[in-house]
Amino acid sequence: MTVSAALNSAETVELFHKYVIPNYRRYPVNLVRGEGSNVWDSEGNRFLDLFPGWGCNLLGHCPPKVVQAVQEQAAALLHVPNSWHMEAQGQWAKMLSERSFGGQAFFCNSGAEANEAAIKLARLHTPREKYKIITFEGGFHGRTLGATAATAQPKYHEGLGPLMAGFKYAPFGDLEAVEALIDAETCALMVEPVQGEGGVRIPPEGFLAGLRELADEHELLLIFDEVQAGCGRLGEWFAYQHFGVTPDVMTLAKAICGGVAGGAMLTTAEIAPSLRPGMHASTFGGNPLAARAGIATLETIEEENLLERAKHLGELFRTRLEALQQECERIREVRVQGVMIGIELVDEGADVVTAAMEKGLLINCTQNTVIRLLPAMNLSDEQAHEGCDILADILKQGGA
Repeated sequence: MTVSAALNSAETVELFHKYVIPNYRRYPVNLVRGEGSNVWDSEGNRFLDLFPGWGCNLLGHCPPKVVQAVQEQAAALLHVPNSWHMEAQGQWAKMLSERSFGGQAFFCNSGAEANEAAIKLARLHTPREKYKIITFEGGFHGRTLGATAATAQPKYHEGLGPLMAGFKYAPFGDLEAVEALIDAETCALMVEPVQGEGGVRIPPEGFLAGLRELADEHELLLIFDEVQAGCGRLGEWFAYQHFGVTPDVMTLAKAICGGVAGGAMLTTAEIAPSLRPGMHASTFGGNPLAARAGIATLETIEEENLLERAKHLGELFRTRLEALQQECERIREVRVQGVMIGIELVDEGADVVTAAMEKGLLINCTQNTVIRLLPAMNLSDEQAHEGCDILADILKQGGA
């Protein structure tokens, strides 16, 4: 296997120190090549990636069908603005509609953009006096200013005020608190069916159905942010299908294009016209490269029966990690839904991430104490066991 790079990891880190704004906490590793759930650095070291692309690489690194589609499209038509029609975007919207609740799509480039579109749609679709949206503590909806205001985590608000007005925050899982916040100016409820960045928090039984009932009773839009949980990660095409509760609006991104930048907001044909011409747009949204990658991603999931694979992997991880919990006092709770996995520790987990990287495993820690895994749907059983073995070695030792 050939791995080539002009600079080694140390030289690349130095390049970043001089020229790249340091707004990310980066590890001193220069990744140069990926294949499936493996990725290599410029020194030729292999890493098993159980957090590929922050969850964007749901089919692993460089899925062949997506790569081929992008290569073919790049040679034919790289970009055209949305003032024209293009077949691939229409076909992509059709495929998403047929696999969800039969609505229409607005395309953009990221989850934050998709949620911005949903926020604007909620205000445009409801009477002018209605503008408030209730979101949930621990939720995460993106880093644009509107999406940051929707995100009910004070640490992301520090130094940015005044934030966009109109957001009210309720405890995740507390229907009574939600109802108490609804008033005559409320237009929507916005929730992640499973909170991702918030620590892989799974909703209590009946919570999402209760939100649907409240939305219907008070004539509010119900928005599901499926940026992280959607596109098959939970073993169904979309998270709402897993919980049997259909939203009015759904936002998607991350995995939607198999590793290529892309996002979408889906809503019903009745609500969609409220996002009228001139009120919202995206220059690159739904561009030919993203559209072809999105189609190839959906086709790969179907052709390789990866929805069932996600369910199988979820049970494999659940079995291994719950057994590990019995042996390891450091684990407080294991939460698994398809290939969305959280291991809550009794203390901070940054050392676990560093120790795992040193042993050739890439993972993530969120909310300081939750080890988060978002593995590819096509991860092999052997790779899943390899990752669990490394985690077990680290956690049984109490850290590095």
